[in-house]
Amino acid sequence: MKSLSLTGLVLLAVSALLFYLTTDFTVEKITLSHMMGIMAGVGIGLIIGGTVGYVSKGSAIKAEQKKKEFKQLQKDKEELEKQAAEIAKREAELHSQNQNPQI
Repeated sequence: MKSLSLTGLVLLAVSALLFYLTTDFTVEKITLSHMMGIMAGVGIGLIIGGTVGYVSKGSAIKAEQKKKEFKQLQKDKEELEKQAAEIAKREAELHSQNQNPQI
């Protein structure tokens, strides 16, 4: 995002320089081609901005989905560890009962 802003500032500086070289910043010398150039620049900026926004939103959604899946896997792992501990405890109890029969 920073590189896009830097590119926008560089292009703005280049356009200001070209405008200064062609018109000397006088309003009387602004022609229809200047207005067309301004509108084209705004249009291109909106297209690039929309594309970058769409891509960054998509990657943010994917990252959020991966984060949710990771949390779910952690919960599943904890549940399986609890179940394994319970099974091991039961097996130990059964093994100790078989070792020491109480008659």
